[in-house]
Amino acid sequence: MAELTHFDESGASRMVDVSEKEITLRVARAEGFVTLLPETVQLIQDRKLSKGDVFEVSRLAGIMAAKKTSDLIPLCHPLGLDSVQINFEVAGDQSIRIESQVTLRAKTGVEMEALTAVSVAALTIYDMCKAVDKAITIGPIQLVEKRGGKSGHYLRSSSET
Repeated sequence: MAELTHFDESGASRMVDVSEKEITLRVARAEGFVTLLPETVQLIQDRKLSKGDVFEVSRLAGIMAAKKTSDLIPLCHPLGLDSVQINFEVAGDQSIRIESQVTLRAKTGVEMEALTAVSVAALTIYDMCKAVDKAITIGPIQLVEKRGGKSGHYLRSSSET
């Protein structure tokens, strides 16, 4: 198990010093799921909800959230992201899968930005659909893959899901 890097020797919180790290291409992918009634999924697909196109509003919310991650998570480094992509897939008649991919060249990774993008996109789906569906659930939300940096490549295996 790796050490917790956000605490110093005395246990005080700290932002990790990345000044000596190499700049590398960093990529992170995360996914999350929203479970809704089948009728709600159909309304989303048919673009019949009064609040607008759920996927496009949620995509924009997720992109905006990724860019603001350091404002939301106390010890995250502010990053000038190179790319944020968010995709939606209807997975069965009751589930929507959200996937984000975040990319930049930097000294630190973008896992938190990818996870934040998925989380806020899922919350936006919830917000836009809550008037017609009180039973919406969100989760799991998880890191799928990360590349770049000293720790190398991580790809979630099916046994970790």
